Parts: sequence; structure tokens; C-alpha cells
Amino acid sequence: MGKVHTSHIFDTSPIEKTELFSSLLEKDLAYINSRSGILQLRRGARLFSAGDKAERFFVLREGSVRIFKTRPDGGEDDLAEFDPGDTIGDFDFARGASYDACAEASADTVLIVFPGPGLTMDMLAREAPHTVSRILLSSIVMLTSRIKTTQKTIVENISWIHELQRRAYEDPGTGLWKQSFLIDEINRILEEPTALIMLKPDRFKALVDARGHGAGDEAMVRIAMVLKNITRKLGRGWALRFKSNEVGLLITKCGAALAERIVRELHKAIAGLDPVPEEPGLPEFRFTGTVVYGIWPEDEPKWDALFLGTYSLLLDTWKSGGNTIVHLERTSVP
Repeated sequence: MGKVHTSHIFDTSPIEKTELFSSLLEKDLAYINSRSGILQLRRGARLFSAGDKAERFFVLREGSVRIFKTRPDGGEDDLAEFDPGDTIGDFDFARGASYDACAEASADTVLIVFPGPGLTMDMLAREAPHTVSRILLSSIVMLTSRIKTTQKTIVENISWIHELQRRAYEDPGTGLWKQSFLIDEINRILEEPTALIMLKPDRFKALVDARGHGAGDEAMVRIAMVLKNITRKLGRGWALRFKSNEVGLLITKCGAALAERIVRELHKAIAGLDPVPEEPGLPEFRFTGTVVYGIWPEDEPKWDALFLGTYSLLLDTWKSGGNTIVHLERTSVP
């Protein structure tokens, strides 16, 4: 697998029809053609990686190119598949940005590239400053047009977009927000002070082992209702499912005093859930929960450290017997 650079084995004139260059003068197009090149990729060869500077863009002549993002666990999420005639990376090139995804050939592929291999825009600016100035002006026009089109699309489809977002982030079993919502949106929603509250039901494995996963699913739905009722009563916040039976709340504008009242209410509400009735050979199951909370930035100014510290404390407290409330960096609340 690899790249093969050639100059003009293939016709590069399709570059003239791209949105970025379509309004330029004939002499500009002739110059652009002369400074474009051909890039041949074997199947599986990388065109660019996330974080690479977008110093050029491409028009696909033959083959196909896959755009994808890599996950922290090493997996990949496909975003798009480009076919012959498609333009790749012109928006990032026009705004002088870095690519936010990876691209690789999903078949033996031929692309037109501008600037061609070995050339940079700085070199072209010294060589043909007037043409490059018009390219930069065309870039601004293209960026403005695309931003306006995107804004119009969002406005026209805002309810549909919200529904898609809800479905993408909603845990289907409980209706709680998934942890992926927190990961993706935390920088947008953090507001001093913010309380992170985590709950782990006690003896949950014993319930599932004795009565089956159906009983566990039903219990999680009932616990989720307690969390959602708290956010409804507050008029803000998010009820979350972190892992299988670890859930909680994220509440903005919530200092330590209010957070303490909320966790006491949560702890009491879990204990107040109707018990699972006894059955032949099975005793009644009563709910209790381990609750741990921390306040950002009061208890820890770094959000990631607050999250990990709260989660670690939750597990340690639960393993030690649970059925208590603990404030991160403080002693147990009696």
C-alpha cells in the first residue's frame, strides 16, 4: 500500500469546475491547471489523517475514498464515502484548518490535487500573487455561502435535528442520557458551579441473579424515574446512565448546599421505592443506594479529574457496604 505521485498522466481540468474555482478568470484557471497534479493511491493507503494541516484539496477521478474517525478504543466510525467527481477537503483547505477526520483509499484511486505535489500556497503566492489573491477571495465567498446554507438547513430542520440528537444520546432502556452525551457536550454545558451526582444501587447483582435480567431492567426503569423527577422539579439538569447500573445527575448552578439536599432526596427516594415482592424461595428485595457527589470547580477544577474521582469513590464506597452518601474530598454525610 502506498502513494504514487505523477504530474499529468491524467487530465486535471475537472479541478476548474470545483466550487472554489468556478468563478475565476480563464487565465487563473489555466494557471491552476498548470499547478495541479495527480495523486495515485493503492487500496488502503492513507490520504490524510485527523490533525494534518489542510494544505491542499482533492478531486476524485477514479476509485473511492473513505472518510472515518478513530475511537479511543481503536475502532473506527465511517462518516462518508466519496465517488468519482466528488471534491474532498476544499472547505478545510479554504479556511486553512486541520482535518478533523481521516481519509483512505477504499479501492485503487486516482485524485487531482491542488496545489500539486511539492508545491505550497506560499510558493504560488510568490509566483502568481494576483491569481492567489483571487483564490483567497473566492475562498471567503465559498465559506460564507456554505455557512449560510448550513444555518438555513439547521433553522428549517431544527425540530428534526433535536429529535436525532435525543435519539443518539438517549439510553433506550431507561430514557436517561447516555454517558456519550456528557463526553461530547460537557464543555458546552458546564456552568459554575455544577454538581455531578452518581448513584449505584446496592446488591443489584443479587437481584438479577435471583430474579433474572427482566427484574433488573424493571428496577433500572424505576430508578430512572426517580432521577428524571428530580430534574423536572428543579427545572434543569440531566439524568444520566453511566454504565450498566451506575446512574446519576448533572446539575448546573448547583453549589454544595443544594447538592447535599438533592442527594439526600435521591437517597431517600431510592430507599422509598416499592420493594420487589417475595416469591416462593425468594425473600423480598428492598432498594438502597450508594450516592457520591462532587462540585465543579469547588472540589476539583479539572472536570475529567472530578468525574474520575467521583466514579472511583462511588465504587470504593459501594464495595465497602454502600447505602450511604459521600461528598468527594469530604467525609460521609450522616
